[in-house]
Amino acid sequence: MSTQGPLEGIRVIDLATVVMGPYAAQILGDLGADVVKVESPTGDSTRRSVPRRGDGMGALALNVNRNKRSVMLDLKTEGGKNDLHRLLADADVLVTNMRPGALARLGFDYESLKDRYPSLVYTSAQGFRSDSDLADHAAYDEIVQAASGLTDLMRRATGKANYVPTILADKVCALTIVYSTLAAVVHLRATGEGQHIEVPMTDTMLAFNLVEHLGGHTFEPPVGPTGFYRSLSANHGAVQTKDGWACILPYSPANVHDFFDASGHGDLNDDPRFSTWQAVLDDMGELYGAIEAIAPERTTAEWESLCASYSIPMAAVLDMENASDSRYVQDGHLLDVAEHPTEGAYRAVGIPMRFSKTPLSIRRPAPGLGEHNDEVFAELNRVSVESTDRTKESLS
Repeated sequence: MSTQGPLEGIRVIDLATVVMGPYAAQILGDLGADVVKVESPTGDSTRRSVPRRGDGMGALALNVNRNKRSVMLDLKTEGGKNDLHRLLADADVLVTNMRPGALARLGFDYESLKDRYPSLVYTSAQGFRSDSDLADHAAYDEIVQAASGLTDLMRRATGKANYVPTILADKVCALTIVYSTLAAVVHLRATGEGQHIEVPMTDTMLAFNLVEHLGGHTFEPPVGPTGFYRSLSANHGAVQTKDGWACILPYSPANVHDFFDASGHGDLNDDPRFSTWQAVLDDMGELYGAIEAIAPERTTAEWESLCASYSIPMAAVLDMENASDSRYVQDGHLLDVAEHPTEGAYRAVGIPMRFSKTPLSIRRPAPGLGEHNDEVFAELNRVSVESTDRTKESLS
């Protein structure tokens, strides 16, 4: 099969469910890999997610399964297992987020496969490290947010231990799967050697959170508390303007001085809370509170113009309900209307990366369950026949 993108020629077996693994495999597909999604007879659970227009293709399934082909296999049967082995024999990468115990029972854990497929890049991801007591514990995004400290950060910032309102752990770990797998593919191309990559979600998110929030505990002994002062400051949020919402974020001494002057509140530059940069750093909440009080004096567009003229960071808050009306979104083709063969018109989330030499594209919409069984296995049969013919020629 001909693909387009820098990973053309790489075949990925997507033995994953829900969001994290499928999203990672989709990105590999966007980059040009030939991705074969292996599903059970009941299909990935995202097929039953809501909202949906028809059975078997929920909105979430449309958003994490493009640029793939779907093969339906029953891995509880010997025939299904044999077919997965046929796929792996012709693959470069396996991505899975099945729990270690389940993979071992099926005979598709890394230890069971490494000698049979020495050039396979085997990337597995699960909630907790496979060598920990929690290895086979169920872990969804909210569980990982809690276990990695993200929920505690929300409590410290807002007073309530809420979850971030996006499946951040799933998506950050999906990106970790992608770049880890790409590194292993580079090694594979250089040496012919596969390897096992494990991406434990809790470890990944804890490392992600600690970049800034380790804070004073970066040093031993600590020189201050954990937590990043800006993120955890009072009033740290978007502000209400005369006609909407905006993020207005003076980020340097010059920005603060210019913001007060340009907004007509130059007297605040002499206020002890803002007269020195150290005073601002000592309590960022005071600055954020002042911006919140001043913001309603102008419209969002007026703030955008004023801040741009002084290079003060500012952005209007995007209303997700009307995202497709945004000129920026439209110009970037980030939510173009496309036609799905079974679901009809839908908005296809655009590929954000841009490659000058190997441009990316949406080559396939999300497939139906088992849509490509015949196509994929016919290809494998041709490869097998061609390999046999080449062997006969070399012996003659």
